[in-house]
Amino acid sequence: MSRAWWPGAFALALVVGCSKGSSGGDAKPAASVELPGGLTPELANKSVAKVGERVITLGEVAATLDRLNEFDRLRYQAPERRKELLKEMIELELLAEEARRRGLDKTPETQAVLRQILRDAMLAELRRKVPAPADLPQSEVRAYYDAHRDEYREPERRRVSAISLRDKKRAEEALADAQKASAVDWGKLALKVSEPPLKLAPGTPIEVVADLGIVGPPDDPRGDHPRVPPELRRAVFEISGAPGATLERVVPTSDGRFFVVRLAGKSPPHERSLAEADRSIRGLLVQKQLEARAKELEAELAKRFPVTVDAAALEKLAVPAAAPSSSHAAPAASGR
Repeated sequence: MSRAWWPGAFALALVVGCSKGSSGGDAKPAASVELPGGLTPELANKSVAKVGERVITLGEVAATLDRLNEFDRLRYQAPERRKELLKEMIELELLAEEARRRGLDKTPETQAVLRQILRDAMLAELRRKVPAPADLPQSEVRAYYDAHRDEYREPERRRVSAISLRDKKRAEEALADAQKASAVDWGKLALKVSEPPLKLAPGTPIEVVADLGIVGPPDDPRGDHPRVPPELRRAVFEISGAPGATLERVVPTSDGRFFVVRLAGKSPPHERSLAEADRSIRGLLVQKQLEARAKELEAELAKRFPVTVDAAALEKLAVPAAAPSSSHAAPAASGR
């Protein structure tokens, strides 16, 4: 049987034990919390096993099943398989009890896991108070769309293919060949003359060997690409021909290279309709509500538990530098 759920469950079993002493006993679930497996409170509290002083309830077994994905949960339809699950929970508790006996629940690592679990529980509680995307009123979605219309207008996009050379004269010679090259000939030319040399990855069409990626117009703040220098981005929008056309001049860049630039493809401007943007807007609005509630909660907690920071002490921390890499990755043959 797979025990893929053990690491998280073991951490939870171990760290929950840290809070028992201060709470005066096991915490009872709030009355407003929906019980797993459709159990009544009486059935949820019914003991199905005892490990030392620790009681495992039917509700805990049901909650463990609820945490599994749908495929794994199907494996426990038969009573015998549920007995196996309980056996694993008992083994888990035995390990957790021994870990507590050895003081592992007091280690900084375990305490850090506990804090993360409690943080995630608080965030899950916040999420339950935020409406689901489908429950947002259409008027709210429409209002956001109308107020952010520019974000849903996509200008023309162009795909840049470019051959890099270190010498202007050689670049001009390559330009002459490129202007009459087919897509395959362009790829062969790029492999032949590019500096530094390009390599064609297995299975990659030769036509895209010098592809750098897709960019938007120079005045589009969202239209850059990390592999496309700004000079090439401007240059590809100077090309007036159809995809496959080559700019009639060599393009120098600030780092001393010279490029032959080819328009490898383009997509026309497009404005997404409200229907097209509806799903993403709903997800964004829900996320914004969640972030706002999290900030409100953080501000409230900061008042309840005053926070002080010693910046001078923090500055004394020296972070070890990363070890230098022994090799440099070769540039990819194709863009996004």
